[in-house]
Amino acid sequence: MSILTQYQDRLLTAYTTFPLGRYVSLILVRKTESEALFRTEGAEGDLSKDFVRAGVQNDAIIQRVVITKRKQTAVERRTGRELLRDNGRLYAKDEKSGTCALNRNNACERCIDCMVYGYAVGGGGAQKSRVITDDAFSILPSGVVSDTRQGNALYDTGTMRDPETRQPSQAIFTVPYVKPETHFLEIETLKDVTLGEWVYILGNVLRSTRYGAVSSRQGRIKNRLAGVVFSNCEIFSNLELTQAVYDRLKVADPDLNFPLRDTDVLEAMADATAALMQNVVTADPLVLGPDQTAAIHRAVVGVYRDPARLTALLEAIEKGYSTDEATRRSGHGEVVQLLEAAVREA
Repeated sequence: MSILTQYQDRLLTAYTTFPLGRYVSLILVRKTESEALFRTEGAEGDLSKDFVRAGVQNDAIIQRVVITKRKQTAVERRTGRELLRDNGRLYAKDEKSGTCALNRNNACERCIDCMVYGYAVGGGGAQKSRVITDDAFSILPSGVVSDTRQGNALYDTGTMRDPETRQPSQAIFTVPYVKPETHFLEIETLKDVTLGEWVYILGNVLRSTRYGAVSSRQGRIKNRLAGVVFSNCEIFSNLELTQAVYDRLKVADPDLNFPLRDTDVLEAMADATAALMQNVVTADPLVLGPDQTAAIHRAVVGVYRDPARLTALLEAIEKGYSTDEATRRSGHGEVVQLLEAAVREA
């Protein structure tokens, strides 16, 4: 049994309209690899920030940079939709509707994206998202991980002087940014997902690289799966995790010099997760640590390496939405076979 299929008893075999309370929490480290700009949609000025307490034990109030929830899942959802579109897995609801598209009020209501990330149709049905997320906070204060940069707009001549009027440009501006190698902590909670949907969502997270504003020129982020928790309720919050990690890093290094080392962050996260899970009211939780999550990452890479297998996986996932029980069962069996074959051949 592969690392991807050995936890299938914690997941669903097919989609259900009735909540069963099977939660999978993906504990992520989002690390900037270039300058990034996170602020409220359409707003000008400073970065998105919040005043919160530094840690659980350290109750000093600090300001942290925030990546809002929609700035995260929107990117990953589009990554998944690109894959579905490339494989012909986005549909039209009926003959009058165009192909399933975001913000067009014409969700097909049957593709994997609609069923996982949800949809709402004016005057029609709706599917609640089964990917639950929240704001992600920087571990270190905003004053440490952010700065400003002055820029200007040049004319075609490469200068700031208008080639026709010879007047100097007044287009000088200051832009705030998050520094490279800034760590943000995030928990993406998946509710009542199937085995195939779990792998699909993992692929979306691990393949997404550009977040925030002006993402075509900045905002490069590396997502790292640091832990997975199977439970029957939501676990602790992003803020609780960030504060607990901050406390542990502060004990190890009172100065907390920027940038933080990845290994220090991962060790602190593993310790903080174990401590915080002691207060989560859930039956028989299963916590996967760094070794298991690294193996899951490698297995997901193996799944995506083979285009034919990936296409077959998407088709098998869709069978889980059928109303025919035999089709649903066969779809789950195909998902298991495809994932185990991918790991064997990796």
